[in-house]
Amino acid sequence: MKFKFLFTSAFLFFLNVQAQQPATNSNTIKEALAKKKLMAEASLVKNVAFKNIGPTVMSGRVVDIDVNPNNTSEFYVGYASGGLWHTTNNGSSFTPILDSAQTQNVGDIAVDWKSRTIWVGSGENNSSRSSYAGIGVLKSTNNGETWEHVGLPDSHHIGRILINPNNVNEVVVGVTGHLYSPNKERGIYKTKDGGKTWQQTLFVDENSGIIDVQQSPNNFNTLYASSWTRDRKAWNFDGSGNNSAIFKSTDAGETWQRMSTKESGFPTGNGVGRIGLAVSSDNVLYAFHDSQFRRKEEGKKEETRGLKKEEFKTMSTETFLALDDKKLNGFLKMNGFQEKYRAENVKQMVRSGNVKPIDLANYLEDANSMLFDTPVIGAEVYKSIDGGKTWKKTHDDYLDDVYYSYGYYFGEIRVDPQDENGIYIMGVPLLKSKDGGKTFTSISRENVHADHQALWVNPKVAGHLINGNDGGLNMSYDDGETWEKLNVNSVGQFYAINVDNQKPYRVYGGLQDNGVWVGAHNAPQDRAWHQNGQYPWESIMGGDGMQIEIDNRNANIVYTGYQFGNYYRINRETGEQKYIQPKHELGESPYRFNWQTPIHLSRHNQDILYLGGNKLMRSLDKGDSWKAISNDLTNGGKKGNVAYGTLTSISESPFEFGLIYVGSDDGLVHVTKNGGGNWINISAGLPKDLWVSRVVASKHKKERVYLTLNGYRWDDFTSYVYKSDDYGQTWSSIASNIPASPVNVIREDYKNENILYLGTDNGAYVSFNKGENWEAFSKNLPAVAVHDIVLHEESNDLLLGTHGRSIYKTNVEPLQDMNASVKNQSLTIFNINKTKSSRRWGNSWSKWMQPYEPSITLTFYSNEESKKTIEIRSDKNSVLQTIDVDVNKGFNYVEYDITLTEKGRKKLLKENTAIDIVKAKNEKYYLPKGNYIISIDGVTKGFEIE
Repeated sequence: MKFKFLFTSAFLFFLNVQAQQPATNSNTIKEALAKKKLMAEASLVKNVAFKNIGPTVMSGRVVDIDVNPNNTSEFYVGYASGGLWHTTNNGSSFTPILDSAQTQNVGDIAVDWKSRTIWVGSGENNSSRSSYAGIGVLKSTNNGETWEHVGLPDSHHIGRILINPNNVNEVVVGVTGHLYSPNKERGIYKTKDGGKTWQQTLFVDENSGIIDVQQSPNNFNTLYASSWTRDRKAWNFDGSGNNSAIFKSTDAGETWQRMSTKESGFPTGNGVGRIGLAVSSDNVLYAFHDSQFRRKEEGKKEETRGLKKEEFKTMSTETFLALDDKKLNGFLKMNGFQEKYRAENVKQMVRSGNVKPIDLANYLEDANSMLFDTPVIGAEVYKSIDGGKTWKKTHDDYLDDVYYSYGYYFGEIRVDPQDENGIYIMGVPLLKSKDGGKTFTSISRENVHADHQALWVNPKVAGHLINGNDGGLNMSYDDGETWEKLNVNSVGQFYAINVDNQKPYRVYGGLQDNGVWVGAHNAPQDRAWHQNGQYPWESIMGGDGMQIEIDNRNANIVYTGYQFGNYYRINRETGEQKYIQPKHELGESPYRFNWQTPIHLSRHNQDILYLGGNKLMRSLDKGDSWKAISNDLTNGGKKGNVAYGTLTSISESPFEFGLIYVGSDDGLVHVTKNGGGNWINISAGLPKDLWVSRVVASKHKKERVYLTLNGYRWDDFTSYVYKSDDYGQTWSSIASNIPASPVNVIREDYKNENILYLGTDNGAYVSFNKGENWEAFSKNLPAVAVHDIVLHEESNDLLLGTHGRSIYKTNVEPLQDMNASVKNQSLTIFNINKTKSSRRWGNSWSKWMQPYEPSITLTFYSNEESKKTIEIRSDKNSVLQTIDVDVNKGFNYVEYDITLTEKGRKKLLKENTAIDIVKAKNEKYYLPKGNYIISIDGVTKGFEIE
């Protein structure tokens, strides 16, 4: 299902409003990264290990692929927000190698295969609403074991990196620059000393960066680059301008000359959008252009039947009342008007003066209604055979259904190194041409995602392709006729997650461009499903997956949907899906729905569902009917091509039905204490205009509420976190020691009111004192954007929904026991769950299989760093086993394999003559059923083997 929307600036009333929040400077970013590193090293929770639970098969957006020219079964893959991965077995398995770096956001990668030097330009080169900024250029000479930050920290987004094949230290970087604000650190940068120093060799302007740079094969002196003028705001995207152009260098990027002039034949002016480049030789190259110029009016208009929306804009009341009822009803039904709006009653509304004919047109014009009304030229391919001096379009007709109206999201083109006339263009879908762009055919197939971002063409073997798209990786050996799927990496880009109360409990998640998926929290992450044909996670919705609510009376009733408020009630048992988006009344302005429209299922009555547009809507019958229970709770929106002035977060207090908080994308927070009877603006004293990423009513105190604001859409990376104990009348900042990074989510622990969990664009944190200070999670958790956090109450599991590395899980029961007593004691051992004895311990059913070796986790908190000896004792206090450990200050986790020594066995047999302990096949003795004691420095805790 494909649902993406954007208008072109050519037909919008675009307001060039400057950001009211200051963009975060590079020094602040560098300080934040250094602070987080130190914070993670000293964190009390640095040993709290997370486990990735997938899913993998739907994958995430790929931005680049780099293949070993001498061994094509080895290659690297860069994911937009999922890091860098390495394979040596043709994609059967991958290893993540960017996890030790301080970002997972990748714009481009380049590898010098002779020296095995890897360069990563961080910050995705697309300009999507979910394209996250990077921290500059990274470099590794040991396959990602360590990374060196080698400059350009204020670049934010990097379009391309080229390495001189004859000199690994000579590198050219195309910097796209800030996405939401002007900046000077963009253009072409070059280093000759491996990144120690950089020279800016091409600067276009503060709003125009470099999206692509390509070299002539076998001649690094001849380079081509494309600049891109683009400006994104939360309410508008303008992806074209006078300074989008093609440049050329004949001295390896030292100097540049603009080639796309009025005389060249390549488009110039405000409508020039993103340009991708592919170079076949010194003189032959292609350009793939997202033209934002308007199409010419067709000379002959097709005859159309029925009424059209535009007619109502100028229609008089008399003409309207004279319309044929059948004709009017046809218009109303075809355009999705509610059932109550039919010819007879709509005419009565017009007669009474409550509605005017123009209101029928206005009813249909929401924030995306003009998408197909004002077409632009869109995708077009140009070719030059004289080194960029002159250009000619390769095709006569429009390349329809490639870019639609969001070409800014694509723009990549490749030329076959063995065939000057063999080219590939990436959009929706993937097209190839064998006649130099005169004609094209689609090579997208049923197991390939629709949105294409990267392509590698084998320079030696015809037809061997590796394609990167929003749904991961595909490989072909027959030029795209058939594809293999290589999605084994856990790189899902989640917007939201939730859990139900089944056993085992299910985890739901909405993903960027990959719909909504559900799977058991303990679903195995292996290839066993290839044998049974059933992947353990299931897709239940297409589009860009959004928030999920599950009826706690019947886990088969699920509410979810895709972008811009398109929600459904799904019965997973019967397969029934009911569309439940609220509709405005005729005569009202259309509702505005955020890309990530919030929903909330009342915990007081599971038939009551809330949904946020620019007003808060409430349904008392599970979404069948709706009523707005507020006026507009935003600043009213702004003219632009992105829905803005919308609600982003809803939270109803568990203490009282009708005590509801909402937040908007333009910085307003409101509360109602009477189910929408009246609303109070509680935004006073907060920073203006910031995106309310979460407002959360406390589970522990009725008057308490938590709030997070996100400044990313102003390029403001400050961490904004607040708490109020008086229904939001006054706010206090609890950001305290959080390193600067946009904040996406805050959650309260349901057991311990002092504990808070927080997710930012660069990781996750926990506070044990309501935000007075924070501890960084890091074990098995890379520096990835955490978009959502959920606690499963029965299991005490904490789940993180990341935008780039799928879902992580850890158990927080020991953390929930944290209190003043624990903090003041030198050492505290936490409860150990009962363990069921098994004959499998140390044994296997075949000599060819590894024996099963059990373990239990011993968890304790220490107030000091030291070396200690853990003793496993019998209930009569005999020492059965010892473990020497290095203890960190904070929470410690030690895996105990449930064994005892030969000496310990003898002691236990002497204590209990009724048992026998035999050696397992792995030559180890295991504890029999009974009660035992863990002892550390005289502190003890009992546990049971049953």
